[in-house]
Amino acid sequence: MQDPFAPHRAKLAGARIVVYVSTWCPDCSRLKSFLDRFEVSYNTVNISKSHDAATRLEEETGKRGVPYVLVNGSKWVRGYHIDQPGRLNLTLFVSELAEAL
Repeated sequence: MQDPFAPHRAKLAGARIVVYVSTWCPDCSRLKSFLDRFEVSYNTVNISKSHDAATRLEEETGKRGVPYVLVNGSKWVRGYHIDQPGRLNLTLFVSELAEAL
């Protein structure tokens, strides 16, 4: 598979990407594997271990499900697509992430 992030590498290089995850979340593992495969730098926040992070996620997105990606501290991108096979549409995710950059 070609690098779907290639057109966005310059913006990604200067971005702060934080993936909100939970210990029990297979969708989180799937998203992190995808980001790792294409060498996208990110940090993680585990909402199972941080009540403040869980509260922020819910207050700012209206959702409690993870994974969610926080871009540059202000824009949220969902890291799962419940209606899609495999629960992650890579093209849609990359498009939404690019818009948030």
